[in-house]
Amino acid sequence: MNEIEFNQNEDAMKLAIYEMKSKLKKIHLGGGQKKIDSQHKNGKMTARERIDYLTDESSEFLEIGSFVGEGMYEEYGGCPSGGVVAGIGYVSGRMCMIVANDATVKAGAWFPITGKKNLRAQEIAMENKLPIIYLVDSAGVFLPLQDEIFADKEHFGRVFRNNAKMSAEGIPQISAIMGSCVAGGAYLPIMSDEALIVDKNGSIFLAGPYLVKAAIGENVDQETLGGAKTQTAISGVCDYNMPDDQTCLDTIKGLVSHFGERGNAGFDRIEAIAPALKQEEIYGIYSGATHKPYETREIIKRLVDDSKFTEYKADYGQTIVCAYARIDGWSVGIVANQRNIVKSGKGEMQLGGVIYSDSADKAARFIMLCNQKKIPLVFLQDVTGFMVGSRSEHGGIIKDGAKMVNAVSNSTVPKFTIVVGNAYGAGYYAMCGKAYDPRLIVGWPLSKIAVMGGQQAAKVLLQIQVASMKAKGQEPDEDAQNKLLTKITERYDRTTSPYHAAARLWIDDIIDPLDTRKWISMGIEAANHAPVEKFNVGVLQV
Repeated sequence: MNEIEFNQNEDAMKLAIYEMKSKLKKIHLGGGQKKIDSQHKNGKMTARERIDYLTDESSEFLEIGSFVGEGMYEEYGGCPSGGVVAGIGYVSGRMCMIVANDATVKAGAWFPITGKKNLRAQEIAMENKLPIIYLVDSAGVFLPLQDEIFADKEHFGRVFRNNAKMSAEGIPQISAIMGSCVAGGAYLPIMSDEALIVDKNGSIFLAGPYLVKAAIGENVDQETLGGAKTQTAISGVCDYNMPDDQTCLDTIKGLVSHFGERGNAGFDRIEAIAPALKQEEIYGIYSGATHKPYETREIIKRLVDDSKFTEYKADYGQTIVCAYARIDGWSVGIVANQRNIVKSGKGEMQLGGVIYSDSADKAARFIMLCNQKKIPLVFLQDVTGFMVGSRSEHGGIIKDGAKMVNAVSNSTVPKFTIVVGNAYGAGYYAMCGKAYDPRLIVGWPLSKIAVMGGQQAAKVLLQIQVASMKAKGQEPDEDAQNKLLTKITERYDRTTSPYHAAARLWIDDIIDPLDTRKWISMGIEAANHAPVEKFNVGVLQV
């Protein structure tokens, strides 16, 4: 790679990161400054302020789903971060999942995507056996969209089912009622192991004063119905009556400090060493232009400790790089797509970013070895799919692809997926896409997720539309077809952007490449709280 290409790549990545940070700055305001000021006037912290106060000073907080809801629900004024802030942080030295309703966004009401984000937070806590802390401040289900969040398996009610499951598994749950908690939402804190409620601001009941009046004709004020004194001294629903937000959060810190150790999974970690090569050089090495090659090994060198790794079967199946390395001291197995055009063992050229039979075979075997050795797996995705054509079909590409998918599906060591660039077709699945249960999955700012690339998809869609027009007696000229192609491409590309994926929680977040080590390290630390099951791949075609 020459200096000009390096600088072009660097500029493109820095521009994308600037755009990402600008969006985050706006998202972090939640419902806006006026709503934040209103919270403060009522003696309440915002969701992010509560998390900042609760977590240990100078510790990392790994926010999950920052971009959830981005570009969605615009007709209702939007739903920044899905109206809830969630992530992995340290409380009294213990790693915990923290979920805080953002009352500046529609009074903390649950949109459909809010439910999905809460379930994702619970899933992470359950997989990794992490204690979970809920900071509740919500008006309940957003009624105009109730049909999209109430009745189905993965809707609102699943949250309470998970409360019960976690309690049975011995995963600690603490809830703090710091604002409204109404209707079905009232079950979340009370199905937790312990519940705190903030006096005057906190309230919890199955039906509010207006509904009580409508249902049974009783006149009752909010405090008498379900305020802190009622629910601690009279009903016994809550365990602790707290005078204010700070005292409530300090009490949670104290409760967490008493948790006993559960043991760990035994993943290997030694003292961390920073990469010997500059991590910032990733910006210039990585090419966001999908048609331009780059050397994956140079990216890996800037992610792993001391820039050293041991490559497995280096001369075989070269469109996938498999390697043992360490990230922040943790032992990892890396499976990474290679976008460079390479030569196969038979001397033929192989397209970069494409998975061939030999690459799939190698990756499957490496994944099985990592499971045997109890080594967490890291997937660096930049894949355009499996190789097609008669030669590949005759060589059994489907069989070898299935072998890789089988190994990924049955892998029991924790898996972490970084969507570096393209994530297209079945290649996305084989490289541990969202459906294959990565503990965490994030994307770099120039990544794309789709069934196929924009240009190919747009041409296919154009052919379908032109054929439909011709069937109706219309004959679009070349200029009309070009305009139609541009329109289709733009529409398709919008749905492949990382923001489209992050808004819908197809990925957990969009990150600066320089934060990749942190995400992997904290992810493995979280996973180390849970035991690893026995690995069995089932039937493989050989």
